[in-house]
Amino acid sequence: MLANKFRTLCQKFSKDTARISLLGEEIRILHSQPIRYYHTLKHLEHIYKEFQSFKLTPLLEFGIFYHDIVYDVKRDDNEEQSALLAKKRLEELGVSSMLIEEVSQLIIETKTHKASSEVNAIFLDADLSILGSSQKRYKEYTQNVRKEYVFYDDTTYLFGRKKVLERFLDKERIYKSRYFYDKYERQARVNMLIEYNSLI
Repeated sequence: MLANKFRTLCQKFSKDTARISLLGEEIRILHSQPIRYYHTLKHLEHIYKEFQSFKLTPLLEFGIFYHDIVYDVKRDDNEEQSALLAKKRLEELGVSSMLIEEVSQLIIETKTHKASSEVNAIFLDADLSILGSSQKRYKEYTQNVRKEYVFYDDTTYLFGRKKVLERFLDKERIYKSRYFYDKYERQARVNMLIEYNSLI
Protein backbone atom coordinates (compact mmCIF):
# COMPACT_ATOMS: atom_id res chain seq x y z
CA MET A 1 0.00 0.00 0.00
CA LEU A 2 2.63 2.53 1.06
CA ALA A 3 4.89 1.90 -1.93
CA ASN A 4 2.07 2.60 -4.37
CA LYS A 5 0.96 5.71 -2.49
CA PHE A 6 4.50 7.08 -2.43
CA ARG A 7 4.99 6.38 -6.14
CA THR A 8 1.70 8.06 -7.04
CA LEU A 9 2.59 11.07 -4.88
CA CYS A 10 6.05 11.51 -6.37
CA GLN A 11 4.82 11.16 -9.94
CA LYS A 12 2.96 14.43 -9.45
CA PHE A 13 6.36 16.12 -9.37
CA SER A 14 8.82 13.91 -11.25
CA LYS A 15 8.92 11.46 -14.15
CA ASP A 16 12.18 9.92 -12.92
CA THR A 17 10.82 6.50 -12.01
CA ALA A 18 14.25 5.16 -11.04
CA ARG A 19 14.79 7.93 -8.51
CA ILE A 20 11.27 7.54 -7.15
CA SER A 21 11.89 3.82 -6.65
CA LEU A 22 15.16 4.52 -4.83
CA LEU A 23 13.51 7.03 -2.51
CA GLY A 24 10.66 4.64 -1.79
CA GLU A 25 13.15 1.89 -0.97
CA GLU A 26 15.02 4.28 1.35
CA ILE A 27 11.81 4.93 3.26
CA ARG A 28 11.14 1.21 3.55
CA ILE A 29 14.66 0.39 4.73
CA LEU A 30 14.94 3.17 7.29
CA HIS A 31 11.52 2.40 8.79
CA SER A 32 12.47 -1.28 9.01
CA GLN A 33 15.62 -0.78 11.07
CA PRO A 34 15.94 -3.30 13.93
CA ILE A 35 15.97 -0.44 16.46
CA ARG A 36 12.39 0.43 15.53
CA TYR A 37 9.36 -1.23 17.09
CA TYR A 38 6.74 1.52 17.03
CA HIS A 39 8.12 4.08 14.54
CA THR A 40 7.78 1.65 11.65
CA LEU A 41 5.94 1.39 8.34
CA LYS A 42 2.94 0.24 10.36
CA HIS A 43 2.89 3.67 12.03
CA LEU A 44 2.78 5.35 8.62
CA GLU A 45 -0.05 3.07 7.53
CA HIS A 46 -1.92 3.94 10.72
CA ILE A 47 -1.69 7.68 9.96
CA TYR A 48 -2.92 7.11 6.42
CA LYS A 49 -5.98 5.34 7.81
CA GLU A 50 -6.63 8.22 10.19
CA PHE A 51 -6.82 10.54 7.18
CA GLN A 52 -9.62 8.62 5.48
CA SER A 53 -12.05 11.39 6.42
CA PHE A 54 -9.79 14.12 5.03
CA LYS A 55 -8.61 15.22 1.62
CA LEU A 56 -4.97 14.24 1.43
CA THR A 57 -2.61 16.88 0.08
CA PRO A 58 1.06 16.55 -0.90
CA LEU A 59 1.93 18.37 2.33
CA LEU A 60 0.20 15.75 4.46
CA GLU A 61 1.46 12.81 2.42
CA PHE A 62 5.09 13.92 2.36
CA GLY A 63 4.69 14.60 6.08
CA ILE A 64 3.59 11.02 6.65
CA PHE A 65 6.53 9.53 4.78
CA TYR A 66 9.26 11.79 6.16
CA HIS A 67 8.31 12.87 9.68
CA ASP A 68 10.13 9.90 11.27
CA ILE A 69 12.59 9.11 8.47
CA VAL A 70 15.49 9.74 10.87
CA TYR A 71 14.97 8.03 14.21
CA ASP A 72 17.53 7.35 16.93
CA VAL A 73 16.30 7.44 20.53
CA LYS A 74 19.79 8.39 21.71
CA ARG A 75 19.59 11.71 19.84
CA ASP A 76 17.41 14.74 20.45
CA ASP A 77 17.44 16.15 16.92
CA ASN A 78 15.53 13.47 15.01
CA GLU A 79 12.89 15.91 13.81
CA GLU A 80 15.45 18.43 12.59
CA GLN A 81 17.41 15.70 10.80
CA SER A 82 14.22 14.26 9.30
CA ALA A 83 13.28 17.71 8.03
CA LEU A 84 16.72 18.15 6.44
CA LEU A 85 16.56 14.78 4.70
CA ALA A 86 13.02 15.47 3.52
CA LYS A 87 14.15 18.80 2.09
CA LYS A 88 16.97 17.13 0.19
CA ARG A 89 14.78 14.37 -1.21
CA LEU A 90 11.95 16.69 -2.21
CA GLU A 91 14.42 18.95 -4.00
CA GLU A 92 15.56 15.89 -5.97
CA LEU A 93 11.94 15.36 -7.01
CA GLY A 94 11.55 18.95 -8.19
CA VAL A 95 9.04 19.91 -5.52
CA SER A 96 8.48 23.65 -5.18
CA SER A 97 10.50 25.48 -2.55
CA MET A 98 7.29 26.67 -0.88
CA LEU A 99 5.96 23.14 -0.40
CA ILE A 100 9.36 21.94 0.77
CA GLU A 101 9.40 24.60 3.47
CA GLU A 102 5.86 23.68 4.53
CA VAL A 103 6.81 20.00 4.81
CA SER A 104 9.96 20.88 6.74
CA GLN A 105 7.99 23.07 9.16
CA LEU A 106 5.40 20.34 9.66
CA ILE A 107 8.09 17.78 10.52
CA ILE A 108 9.78 20.16 12.96
CA GLU A 109 6.46 20.70 14.72
CA THR A 110 6.16 16.98 15.52
CA LYS A 111 8.85 17.63 18.13
CA THR A 112 6.79 20.00 20.27
CA HIS A 113 3.33 19.24 18.87
CA LYS A 114 2.65 22.97 18.71
CA ALA A 115 0.98 23.57 15.37
CA SER A 116 1.39 26.74 13.34
CA SER A 117 -1.72 26.09 11.24
CA GLU A 118 -4.99 24.16 11.29
CA VAL A 119 -3.66 21.70 8.71
CA ASN A 120 -0.55 21.05 10.76
CA ALA A 121 -2.69 20.56 13.87
CA ILE A 122 -4.64 17.83 12.10
CA PHE A 123 -1.42 16.08 11.12
CA LEU A 124 0.00 16.29 14.64
CA ASP A 125 -3.25 14.92 16.03
CA ALA A 126 -3.16 12.00 13.59
CA ASP A 127 0.43 11.30 14.65
CA LEU A 128 -0.80 11.02 18.26
CA SER A 129 -3.98 9.11 17.49
CA ILE A 130 -2.51 5.89 18.92
CA LEU A 131 -2.92 7.45 22.37
CA GLY A 132 -6.69 7.22 22.00
CA SER A 133 -6.80 3.66 20.70
CA SER A 134 -8.25 0.68 22.54
CA GLN A 135 -6.57 -0.23 25.82
CA LYS A 136 -5.17 -3.39 24.22
CA ARG A 137 -3.65 -1.52 21.32
CA TYR A 138 -2.38 1.21 23.60
CA LYS A 139 -0.60 -1.38 25.72
CA GLU A 140 1.07 -2.82 22.60
CA TYR A 141 2.19 0.71 21.73
CA THR A 142 3.75 1.25 25.17
CA GLN A 143 5.52 -2.11 24.96
CA ASN A 144 6.97 -1.21 21.57
CA VAL A 145 8.14 2.18 22.81
CA ARG A 146 9.86 0.46 25.74
CA LYS A 147 11.68 -1.82 23.27
CA GLU A 148 12.96 1.22 21.42
CA TYR A 149 14.42 2.53 24.69
CA VAL A 150 15.85 -0.85 25.71
CA PHE A 151 19.25 0.63 26.57
CA TYR A 152 17.68 2.46 29.56
CA ASP A 153 17.30 0.56 32.82
CA ASP A 154 13.77 0.34 34.22
CA THR A 155 14.24 3.05 36.83
CA THR A 156 15.53 5.59 34.34
CA TYR A 157 12.96 4.71 31.71
CA LEU A 158 9.98 4.82 34.06
CA PHE A 159 11.05 8.20 35.42
CA GLY A 160 11.25 9.62 31.90
CA ARG A 161 8.02 7.98 30.82
CA LYS A 162 6.15 9.46 33.78
CA LYS A 163 7.38 12.92 32.82
CA VAL A 164 6.09 12.42 29.27
CA LEU A 165 2.70 11.29 30.54
CA GLU A 166 2.49 14.19 32.97
CA ARG A 167 3.10 16.67 30.17
CA PHE A 168 0.26 15.22 28.15
CA LEU A 169 -2.17 14.87 31.05
CA ASP A 170 -1.50 18.44 32.16
CA LYS A 171 -2.54 19.80 28.78
CA GLU A 172 -5.97 21.40 28.52
CA ARG A 173 -6.37 19.51 25.24
CA ILE A 174 -4.23 16.69 23.87
CA TYR A 175 -5.83 17.00 20.45
CA LYS A 176 -6.09 20.46 18.94
CA SER A 177 -8.44 19.74 16.05
CA ARG A 178 -12.16 19.26 16.67
CA TYR A 179 -12.26 15.99 14.73
CA PHE A 180 -9.53 14.21 16.70
CA TYR A 181 -10.54 15.80 19.99
CA ASP A 182 -14.04 14.38 19.69
CA LYS A 183 -12.75 11.03 18.51
CA TYR A 184 -9.86 10.34 20.88
CA GLU A 185 -9.46 12.85 23.74
CA ARG A 186 -11.41 10.94 26.38
CA GLN A 187 -9.91 7.53 25.65
CA ALA A 188 -6.39 8.95 25.39
CA ARG A 189 -6.66 10.39 28.89
CA VAL A 190 -8.03 7.10 30.24
CA ASN A 191 -5.19 5.15 28.62
CA MET A 192 -2.45 7.45 29.85
CA LEU A 193 -3.86 7.70 33.35
CA ILE A 194 -3.98 3.90 33.62
CA GLU A 195 -0.40 3.70 32.42
CA TYR A 196 0.73 6.48 34.75
CA ASN A 197 -0.82 4.80 37.78
CA SER A 198 0.83 1.52 36.85
CA LEU A 199 4.24 3.21 36.96
CA ILE A 200 3.91 4.46 40.54
